[in-house]
This record gives sequence, C-alpha cells and structure tokens, in this order.
Amino acid sequence: MHCPFCQNPDTKVVDTRLNEDGHSIRRRRECPKCGKRFTTVETSMLLVMKRSGNVEPFDRSKVISGVRKACQGRPINEDDLKLLGQKVEEDLRSRGFAQVKSDEVGRAILRPLRDLDEVAYLRFASVYQNFEGLADFESAISELKQGNHTA
Repeated sequence: MHCPFCQNPDTKVVDTRLNEDGHSIRRRRECPKCGKRFTTVETSMLLVMKRSGNVEPFDRSKVISGVRKACQGRPINEDDLKLLGQKVEEDLRSRGFAQVKSDEVGRAILRPLRDLDEVAYLRFASVYQNFEGLADFESAISELKQGNHTA
C-alpha cells in the first residue's frame, strides 16, 4: 500500500478491525518514511454470472427487490426483507468463491424465504423454478407439508 502523502510504497499496519457489515476490513496504517497515518478499507467483491454470460457485482438490493415482489400482500416488513438479503449474501460469501452463478443466488434465496413465509416462497419458487402447472405447485406444497425441502 502506497502512502497517500509521500507515495512511499512501504507502509506498516498499526491496527486492523472488521467493519460492522462483516465483509470489510478497516486498517489503520503508518508510513515509516513520513510518519503520517491513514486508514484503508478492504472489501472482497462477490460477482454474479448471469445466464447471458455477463458478470456483475452482487447487489443485495436486487435480492430484496425480487423477494419483495413475492411478498406483496403478505405480512412481511422491510426489516425482514433486509435480514433475508443479508442471510443470502452471507450464505453466498461463506462458500468462498469470488463468483457465483445467478441460479445459485436464486437457490440461496429459497431456504430463508421458505422460513419467512411459505406463500411468498411458493410465489418465488414458481417463477424461479419455472413451474408449468398445478402439478408443480402440488409437489412444492407436498414437500412443504412433509418438511422435505429440496431447495
């Protein structure tokens, strides 16, 4: 890390702390040449590969927005949606990969959504898993009743 004051390429880490979001590290650094201190924030980037082949940074707000549609008319508040988005991101990051496929994001949404609201889960699953008819809904409902969750 170069010193922003004198451009010295060698700086010393004085303090390291995990930020509140749990996904970035705050480091306090000191330049041995000029003696000045500065702070850096390091984050890891999670990328999502879309079906089209495009790659873009993971965006928790997109997860929340998609789930919000499935939750319309259901007794679910915004804090519940934010927590679900956080759980999905934590799940994906915990896998240790810098890049995940978009269908993995969808699968990561299913379990916490099912735990949050079964109706919203069925709505989301019907779109995400391309339900083609009543038999697909019946199968998903049967799995919910039996406690068998293949999501």
